[in-house]
Amino acid sequence: MNASAPAEVKMKVKVRRGDRVFATSTVVAGSLILALLAATAIFLVVESLPALSANPKLLPGAPANVWAYVAPLAFGTVWAGLLAMLIALPLSIGIALFITHYAPRRIAQALGYVIDLLAAVPSVVFGLWGIAVLAPAVLPLYDWLVKTLGWIPLFTGPVSATGRTILTAAIVLAVMVIPIITALCREVFLQTPVLHEEAALALGATRLEMIQVAVLPFGRSGIISAAMLGLGRALGETMAVALVLSPALVINFALLTSNNPSTIASNIALTFNEATGIGLNALVTTGLVLFVITLIVNLGARYAVNRRKAFSGAN
Repeated sequence: MNASAPAEVKMKVKVRRGDRVFATSTVVAGSLILALLAATAIFLVVESLPALSANPKLLPGAPANVWAYVAPLAFGTVWAGLLAMLIALPLSIGIALFITHYAPRRIAQALGYVIDLLAAVPSVVFGLWGIAVLAPAVLPLYDWLVKTLGWIPLFTGPVSATGRTILTAAIVLAVMVIPIITALCREVFLQTPVLHEEAALALGATRLEMIQVAVLPFGRSGIISAAMLGLGRALGETMAVALVLSPALVINFALLTSNNPSTIASNIALTFNEATGIGLNALVTTGLVLFVITLIVNLGARYAVNRRKAFSGAN
């Protein structure tokens, strides 16, 4: 006797209106971001074309070509950002580890609130602090660096009399991005599986060794993401750098002299009001270069994060 196959029961899932509205809104929001990004790129490219084909004598400073005008600004942007990250990243990781693994609970909570508050301070406040407090305070340190390490090209003199150097600007940028990097690293370190930490301690590891073998490897991709986010903030910072830095259109690796390379964002802020015609197109060209630099930084960060996606607390 052949048993008849049971009839397939098809259940119709009822989609609620709220789910449909939410799904549609997320698609619209994601598409809007892509559309805005594409519109920004198109605008920058179109407005840059006149400067790319213009007579160099019409460009600001009369350089040999538009790239001779853009190159020092791009160099200053990347150089200041890298210097800021060299200062900020180790400090941020150390602060985050102290909050998550060393400080008592009450102190850790208080430090967490302070870090979150620092992230909300306007950049102009940091700029005023840099020019009024930091620049005069670091002059003795700069003199000592020139006398002691002047044989290194980075620390050649003469020292700027005002203290408004690329290193001062990098310190201000580092102070600005430390709260962002610290907050992200703190959240990543808190996601480390407790069993991993306890296993390392059970095997005889000290707290420092436990951090080295369990916490930092698990949070590596999160640290990279935090660092790239901080670098993006440093690359695009405007007012703080414009207030602190004494800029020039040069490519110079010296950290303590008054002959400092400017950044793209600060140069746009300082010269936009007076720019007309081809000069305005040249500024847009520098904005296009900054757009490309930021895009490369974010793509590099995404690639680094995806390489260790399965082992990261950042995803």
